[in-house]
Order: sequence, then C-alpha cells, then structure tokens
Amino acid sequence: MKTGTLTRRGFLKTIGFGGALLLLQGCLSADELSADKTLKGRPNIVLIMADDMGFSDIGCYGGEINTPNLDSLAAGGLRFTQFYNAARCCPTRASLLTGLYPHQAGIGHMVGNKGYPAYQGYLNNHCVTIAEALKLGGYRTLMSGKWHVGEDRPHWPTDRGFDKYFGLISGGANYFDITKAKAKGVKRRMAVDDQPYTPPKKGFYITDAFSDNAAKFVDTYGRNDKPFFLYIPYTAPHWPLHAWPEDIARYKGKYKEGWDKLRRQRHARMIEMGLISDKWKMSPRDTNARLWADVKDKELLDLKMAVYAAQIERMDHGIGKVLAKLKEIGTWDNTLILFLADNGGCAEGGPVGFDNRKNGLPPGGVDSYMSYGLSWANASNTPFRRYKHWVHEGGIATPLIAHWPSVIKTGGSLTHQPGHIIDIMATCLDAAGIEYPRRHKGSMLTPLEGKSLLPIFEGKLREPHEAIYWEHEGNRAVRQAKWKLVAVHGKTWELYDLHADRTELNDMADKYPEKVKQLKALYKNWTKRCNVLPWPVKKPKA
Repeated sequence: MKTGTLTRRGFLKTIGFGGALLLLQGCLSADELSADKTLKGRPNIVLIMADDMGFSDIGCYGGEINTPNLDSLAAGGLRFTQFYNAARCCPTRASLLTGLYPHQAGIGHMVGNKGYPAYQGYLNNHCVTIAEALKLGGYRTLMSGKWHVGEDRPHWPTDRGFDKYFGLISGGANYFDITKAKAKGVKRRMAVDDQPYTPPKKGFYITDAFSDNAAKFVDTYGRNDKPFFLYIPYTAPHWPLHAWPEDIARYKGKYKEGWDKLRRQRHARMIEMGLISDKWKMSPRDTNARLWADVKDKELLDLKMAVYAAQIERMDHGIGKVLAKLKEIGTWDNTLILFLADNGGCAEGGPVGFDNRKNGLPPGGVDSYMSYGLSWANASNTPFRRYKHWVHEGGIATPLIAHWPSVIKTGGSLTHQPGHIIDIMATCLDAAGIEYPRRHKGSMLTPLEGKSLLPIFEGKLREPHEAIYWEHEGNRAVRQAKWKLVAVHGKTWELYDLHADRTELNDMADKYPEKVKQLKALYKNWTKRCNVLPWPVKKPKA
C-alpha cells in the first residue's frame, strides 16, 4: 500500500486557500475581552462532522464531488485511512462527545427511552462531554449544528457544557423549512442557546445557517487569549435531498453513466492516492442494487445523486467560511481542525430511494422529500460492503482529516493506524493539556475509553487499543489488530483479516475457529461491561 503524500494527478493544483474561501463579517463584543492569560498558547479546537456521508464521497478520499476546502485541509494535514465511527448518528455523537462507547453514555440505540440506563436516549450523568471537560480547563465552548443526543431539557447543548449554541436539537430535517417534517406528527426543533428557535420561511437553508453561525462564533470569541472549542455537526448530506438550484445545476447530468462506473472510477483513484490497497478487491455490487442498464428513470436517479453531491459541496463551501475566519483572526497555525462523518452512506429507501411526498416534484426543493437509495449509497461507500446501521466496513469506516500546522508537519500524508470515535475526546483533552475528570457535578464518571491520536499527529506510532467494539440494533463487531469478527443481527459471526481483505469478501471463520472463539469472548466481556442488551431491547415490565 502506498503511504506518504498525495499522488492523485492535479489534486494539489486544485487547492487554493485564498480564492476558495469566503469571509463572513462579524463584530467582537467588549465583554469577551477578559481572557485568562494562563491559557495563552493552548490550541483552539474545531470539530466538524458530516451526516450520512460515505467513505469515498469527498475529493481527498477519491470522490468526484467538489470539496476544495476539505481537500485543502487534507493537503496541509493528515488523513486517516482506518478510522471508525459507531454506525449511526446518535451512537456516534454520544461516543464522539464523551469518549465512551454509546451504551456507557446512555445512548445504546437512539433518543427514545427503552427503560434501561444504557438505552435511556440522552447523555447520562456518568459521562462528561468534550465541552464540559474543556470548559473546566478554561475553554470557551461553542456549537453550531445538529445535537441529537437529548430531545428535552435539561439535556440540550447548553445543559451539557456549551456556552453558546445555534442549531437543530432533533435529527435530520427539511433544509429549507423545519416545520415540513418527514411524516405527519413528526416535529423537528431548533434552538439558540437554551431557547427554542423557528427559522424564517424565506432564504433559510440549514447548512448555510450552521456555517454562518459557526463563522460568527469564531469572529466573536476567537480574538482574545482564551482558547475555544467549536463543534460543527452538519446534517448534510442526510436526506431529504435538498439543495440550492445553482448547486444542483453543477452536477446535473454528471451521474448519467450510473453507480457501477462511479464505483470503478472512485476505486481506481483511491488506490492511486494510497487510501486503500490494490490487493483488496472492490466488493461486488450489492445484490439489492439495480443494474444501471436496467434502470428506467435514469434522469431522476442522476438528479438524486446530483442533489446529494450539491449538499456536500455546500457544506464544504460553509466550512471554507470558518477556515477563512480562522485565518483572518490569526489563529490558523494553532488550531486543531478535525473532520469526519457519523456513519457510512445511507441505504434507506430501497434500491432507488424513497419519495415521502409522492407529489410529482423532482428532488431538491422544499416540497420534495426523497433519499438517494441503496444503489447510490453502495457507490458512496466504495470499496466496502453494507451501509449505515451495519458494522461491516461500509457502515463504520469514515474519513478523518486532521489539520494542525504547529503540530502536523507532513502535509498531505496518510496514516494507516486504526482509530475509533471514542478517541476524539481523549485527543481534544490531550491537545489542550487537560486531564479527564474523575467526578463531575457530584457524580462519579465512567473512565475514559478512548486513546489520544496526538502521537499519530506527531508522526509516531501510538499504543493501539487492545480491541475496539461495535453494537447497533444487534449488528455487532470486534476488531483486534488485523482481525475483525463481525455479524449482522440474527446471523452467524464472520471473520476477516483486514490487512489482506478489508473489503470483507473472504470469511475465514471456519479456517480459524480458535480466533473466532477468542474474539467472541472479548466481545461478550465488553457487552457485560457496557451493559449491551440483546436486540430488540424490550422495555422492562412495570
């Protein structure tokens, strides 16, 4: 496998920090000038997360979607080729924010309360968020984006350590009008700080709103010596397929050759860039995916993928505003920026996606409500198998870009050291020089599970996890070194050598029964320690 700097032809030529970035005007309030001088020199931390985005969608991970700002971060920073999330939005957000496995933080499934502490649907009192921990160390804590780890007070961002908040409390929403939900009776809520907020009906697009408010936070709170932590979890490109017409126009017609050819093109670029090994065969087209030649409405399917791509480009455009503001205020070199996704591409809606409105309108506008479907998600997750929800590589593999000029000195480099979403908290605390607390607000805290990525940023080998684990809706996995034991809910265990076969095509469970036994024992012990229950979880009897 190739390592080191980028090799994709012309990639570096597309990187331009200046022209690609837009400035957003803001002002500094006088009451924010009282910084603690002892904090001077500690890095600002900006943590950015996409929603339902595949491993190969962005340019610096082999995609054709125009993402100049993310590509610029990759060209000046470090890309992880084997970083993992927790397979779905709520569990990933819980792990990212707390450095624990989702069940330990109280979100073993989603935000519904199933009657058990590990499945209560909001962050518990035995964890702290990154915001709470950094705030104890003197950081200003800011958030603009999707929360989705607690629907009701007192479980909102400002209840869990964030000084300032703008965003969506709930899950994925209509990008133009949050009152137009996916189905009758479903409500989506936004908030500013601790107060409910309803955005205007005209001129609103949620991705732009997240970006603009994040840039304003940097402008307002980034000009003094007190360091800040800024968390920007987007909803893009989660369904519904909504984008500005001018963004869609740039991609319309580019996907008429279909998902099979797109997978082959991405696969070749990923090998050239050193992101994957040429020894790994690309997984075959999913058996539930359509053969492109058999698709009748190619115009509609091209348009669906065009809208999806436009959503990602608009997110990248907004990230550019934040990057420009960091440069403008002079904190660029000592700001740690991390970008990742909460799960793999989303197959919800069947082979060609759903249409919740069925009103004859094309995807993209406020009154449409569609997903792009399994067949395009299969391309988003190139070269891996399966999707969001599952814990095969297609569901849990995420890009991770780390950019920190004062620490990461090998711009454009790759690391093949594995990492897990539980490592983000440990990394932020390590970068800030802050210890993980033992107690918080009178409660004993569950010990941190993650390990800092800082040694990897410094070009070193870090001590690996003994093993890393997953469970979501009965889909389960454990990885130890090169070995991964994985199973779909209700199915038998499969064993893969990820060094030789990361696309999980050669099940070796029958060949290595002792390895299966060993990893099953590790997984069983982990489920007991983290209070993982059999799926489906049944509410306790009253």
